Amino acid sequence: MDALKLIAQDSMKENVPEVNVGDLVRVHVRIKEGDKSRIQVFEGTVIAKKHGGISETFTVRRVAHGCGVERVFPVHSPVVEKVDIVRRGKVRRAKLYYLRGRVGKAAKVKEAIK
Repeated sequence: MDALKLIAQDSMKENVPEVNVGDLVRVHVRIKEGDKSRIQVFEGTVIAKKHGGISETFTVRRVAHGCGVERVFPVHSPVVEKVDIVRRGKVRRAKLYYLRGRVGKAAKVKEAIK
């Protein structure tokens, strides 16, 4: 079991941003097309965080052209270049799955005042 923990610690990132549920984030993802690669930006609201350690993930939701799109990003994946936090959200739930059934202004999350 200790050998698994050592292997997991080697592949974990050091500078992981503190992403919370309700935050509006901009995720920079490396896309490989053939022998070329480029950076694609996916911006949306974090609706869930799962697991912990090496298998930690967060789910980002956005509405593109009237259609809801969700992507799950592993925190420690080398494909995720960086995560920018656009604004902090004020929520009272651990999972924001109820946003899937809402449209327009009803799907907004209030901004956290610091």
